[in-house]
Amino acid sequence: MFMFRYSFFVILSLVALPSFSAQPGSTELPAGAMQSKARTACTTCHEANIVVQQRLSKAAWTKEVDKMVKWGAILNPSDRDALIEYLSSNFPPEKPPYVAPRSARLKH
Repeated sequence: MFMFRYSFFVILSLVALPSFSAQPGSTELPAGAMQSKARTACTTCHEANIVVQQRLSKAAWTKEVDKMVKWGAILNPSDRDALIEYLSSNFPPEKPPYVAPRSARLKH
């Protein structure tokens, strides 16, 4: 049953859900050894700005990664700890809040 459920989510994420990682003007994940893995695991289902606006502790990132894997994120179990380290070191609670780039002019 677990394998079927896992396979279903992997197939669903690869076939049915759009990939947002290559859209022009989208926020990019920080450079690092796990950037590519984070892109694969995270931006298959949502844009990178969902990740970069987070400010979580390592424990909270651990819960978030585990939740996303349960929901079908594509992540090799051997990369789990390194991805958590990448996210928690790049997006810790002490980091200044994310400020989204403005895409439209203000009307006067």
